[in-house]
Amino acid sequence: MTKEFKTFADFYPFYLSEHSNQTCRRLHFVGSSLVISVLLYALISERFALLFLLPVIGYGFAWIGHFVFEKNRPATFQHPLYSLAGDWVMFKDMLVGKIKF
Repeated sequence: MTKEFKTFADFYPFYLSEHSNQTCRRLHFVGSSLVISVLLYALISERFALLFLLPVIGYGFAWIGHFVFEKNRPATFQHPLYSLAGDWVMFKDMLVGKIKF
């Protein structure tokens, strides 16, 4: 049974609990960094076909982290929008040192 969340603030602690493994978090961070890099490159170079790679890069790294290291099912399958927001909030929290890299 899937837990329902009324707000992102309610969801985020759950999201973090699903990312307790440091390698999983690092893979999320690498994937998000690459998404930003490819996005900027595609826009600057006007190679817009590269934008199709963004979900593969972002989710690829994250899902490897979950299935191989965290050994859980990504929250994306049950809470896609909150999970996407959670990815970027966790990325920011890791970037500023609020969450250990």
